[in-house]
Order: sequence, then C-alpha cells, then structure tokens
Amino acid sequence: MDYQIYFQKIIAWLGSGGIKVLIILIIAWLAVKIIKFVIDKAIRVFVEKGEKVLGNGVIQKQRIETLTKVLNSTISIIIWTIAILTILPELGINITPLLAGAGIAALAVGMGAKNLIQDYLAGLFILLEDQYRVGEEVEIEGKKGKIKDLNLRRTVIESEDGTIHYIPNGQVKSASNFSRK
Repeated sequence: MDYQIYFQKIIAWLGSGGIKVLIILIIAWLAVKIIKFVIDKAIRVFVEKGEKVLGNGVIQKQRIETLTKVLNSTISIIIWTIAILTILPELGINITPLLAGAGIAALAVGMGAKNLIQDYLAGLFILLEDQYRVGEEVEIEGKKGKIKDLNLRRTVIESEDGTIHYIPNGQVKSASNFSRK
C-alpha cells in the first residue's frame, strides 16, 4: 500500500515540473562532458603547436594538466550554477533574493580576494604564454635560481645556495629565462 502512495507522488511530481528538472540535469551533465572533451583536445593542440614553435618537441604534461584542470573546473562550476538556478524556480523557490545576496557576497569576496585573483590570473598567463617551466634557470623579481614548482598561485625558485623563494605570480613584473637563449 505504501508503494502506491509513493508512486502517485512521483507521478504527480513528474507532471508538475519534474520532467523539466530531469531534462535540465541531463543537459547540464552532457554539456559538462562535451565541453571537458573539447577543452582537453584544444589545450593539447595549443600546447603541442607552442612546443613545435619553441623547437624542443617535449609536451609539458604538467602544463597541460594545469590548464585543463583550471578551465574544466571553471566551466563546470558555471554550468552547474546555471542549472541549479534554472531548477530552483521549478521547485517553487524564488531566486530573486538569492541572486541579490549572491551579488553582494561576490562583491565582498572579490574585494577581499583581489590579490588572490590577481595571482591566479597572472599564473594562468604565465602558463599560457609558456614564460618559464619547472627545471629552467630564471631570475624573477631579483631572485635567481631554478624553478622547483609552478602553479597558478605562485612560482617556487631554488637559488644556488639552496634557499627556496616563494613568489606570488601577481608580483611577477619581469622574468628572465636563462634556459632559452
């Protein structure tokens, strides 16, 4: 007997907008999968062409992984946010106050995280432009040494005396690469 009640509730829900919700979720899931596939292929082609231009023929796996991870996660967040905001009205939730609150919160976070955002954007351009890579000999902001680690947030340099320097990418105004002459 209980199963009949649940079945009737499911049928009623599907008729009152549940199908729209399911379609939105399926479209969002497919969009994320397709866009991830396209981004992976596009970045591989982009990096391979860049490597051929430089003439060393080695595809930098770390560079490809970093770029694909950043773009895929950004696109996924955008798509799922749009999907959720589209689904909420179907569930009877008014999203106008939610959007207003999110706008104010985004403004506050944006002001507070200005340097962090600047670091990430600068790091993205360092990777896209292939200015330097792990293992190369560089001088960045007066610190000379070998790149030990490179990500979107910061560059890590080990100088000849073994000192490790952490430089936020947003502070990199000039960089000299001694490994590419």
